[in-house]
Amino acid sequence: MEGQGVTADPQLQQFIEVESQKQRFQQLVHQMTEVCWEKCMDKPGPKLDSKTETCFVNCVERFIDTSQFILNRLEQTQRTRGSSSESMSD
Repeated sequence: MEGQGVTADPQLQQFIEVESQKQRFQQLVHQMTEVCWEKCMDKPGPKLDSKTETCFVNCVERFIDTSQFILNRLEQTQRTRGSSSESMSD
């Protein structure tokens, strides 16, 4: 059996991909929570004041914007590398 390619069940592959995406999302939420908590939370209390709430909203929005920018940039870089390696092989 060693050395032979194992064909995985497409449903299993789909399940693994979905679970991996969930895990990446949870990691992103955890990281965002940690960053924004450190930045915005001066003194924990029974409720958020408007200044702290605004800080959290802005922090989350910037975190999402930054994450999206980085993903777009990585995709662009991969496409550029892919097309340049294709042209080199011609």
